[in-house]
Amino acid sequence: MAFRAQILFFTIVDLAVIDPMYQYSLQWFSNLFGNSVDSSQKSNDPEHRIKILNDHFTLALYDNVCRSLFEKDKLLFSFKLTVNVMFGEKKMDAEELRFFLAGASGEVKIAPNPTDWLGDLEWSDVYRQLHVMSKTLPALKGFEQFWIENQLEFQKMFDSDTPQEMPLPGEWSEKLTSFQKMIVLKAIRADKITLAVQNFIIEQLGHQFVEPPVFNLAKSYKDSSITTPLIFVLSAGSDPVADFERFAAEMNMTKKVEKISLGRGQGPKAHVMINDNLTRGGWVLLMNCHLAVSWMPTLEQICESIDDTKHRDFRLWLTSMPTPHFPVSILQNSVKMTLEPPSGLKQNVLGTYEALSEEQFSGCAKPETYKMLLWGFCFFHAVVQDRRKFGAIGWNIPYAFTNEDLMVSRRQLKIFIEEYDLVPFKVLNYIGAEINYGGRVTDDKDVRLIKCIL
Repeated sequence: MAFRAQILFFTIVDLAVIDPMYQYSLQWFSNLFGNSVDSSQKSNDPEHRIKILNDHFTLALYDNVCRSLFEKDKLLFSFKLTVNVMFGEKKMDAEELRFFLAGASGEVKIAPNPTDWLGDLEWSDVYRQLHVMSKTLPALKGFEQFWIENQLEFQKMFDSDTPQEMPLPGEWSEKLTSFQKMIVLKAIRADKITLAVQNFIIEQLGHQFVEPPVFNLAKSYKDSSITTPLIFVLSAGSDPVADFERFAAEMNMTKKVEKISLGRGQGPKAHVMINDNLTRGGWVLLMNCHLAVSWMPTLEQICESIDDTKHRDFRLWLTSMPTPHFPVSILQNSVKMTLEPPSGLKQNVLGTYEALSEEQFSGCAKPETYKMLLWGFCFFHAVVQDRRKFGAIGWNIPYAFTNEDLMVSRRQLKIFIEEYDLVPFKVLNYIGAEINYGGRVTDDKDVRLIKCIL
């Protein structure tokens, strides 16, 4: 168990290379490990108990780290976690991993193209990978010759919409591991490697390691304390203030919240605010810490001086864009949360419903109609956000649709349903596609598209 924990710790330490905000301390890691030992299922069989602990702690670490990662880095973290666990269990070959990540290197004399379905440039790329993998990876010895002799079988894979699901021709489907098959797939259809990596993670660790937990402010709050700040790591277009205020209302803390946007001359005011709330048990929200770089060392000193003798209800909340100037000690010992639209329609809709209170979901005079149309707005919200990842194919201009757009639409939906006998679909379409969301859409083709989607 200690060996698995060591592997997992080095996995999260390496994340700081990707983004300076991805900092985690040994103390934070040890606390998480201790909580996992206490909360996991007990067993008198030592081997069974160790397996339970390994599985429980690995998932707990994944859930806690994922809430502080941007969407673009979550699959990379899952893959790195999987690879490191496999290395610890001696199931991963270092040379195969190097080839998968870096590809073929060195000079290769390109053989004549034996196919009529690959262009010369494509053949050059494919052959270079085939030749080097056959020469350097023992498990793939002879694969180059087999590929050339059976190239028509591999054409099926090249032309398929789901090549990552297809078995390899001949004995290679049984002979190679799933990771070695990914090496082959990357040589032939590199565009499908992301889906193959997802399948690989599911096979090795389980489906839950490719489905990041939805954003849940209450769970993050439970992991915080008077000495453990909560940090919203911002991305372009994100605004956590509405979520923060909603959560403060749920916790009956609205009257005990003080906010300040940091900038020139605001540091001393923030310091006074923190000292006042330490004694009365309030919450302090310091917004835009990245705009007060010169005051960050002072904030670090303030956080280090806070002790457990103050009011237990005190919490320090911070928001900041990623910046290398943010104090490392605060990052390492805080609860970090990223606010981004989740990747994929399912995760997006789940996140939206997770943020709804029971009153927001059921508090309408016509609940059946309201819930149906609320689903329509939530799914529409997920679609317009998810289209952004397809670039110009999704929207001619990338728009920063936010949760506030959906929140306003939801409130107006409730009002119009309760005021009219019949559902005013034209009004709902107009306020959604042309005002709340459409107000920021400027391209004429995008205007037409968003109306059609809703």
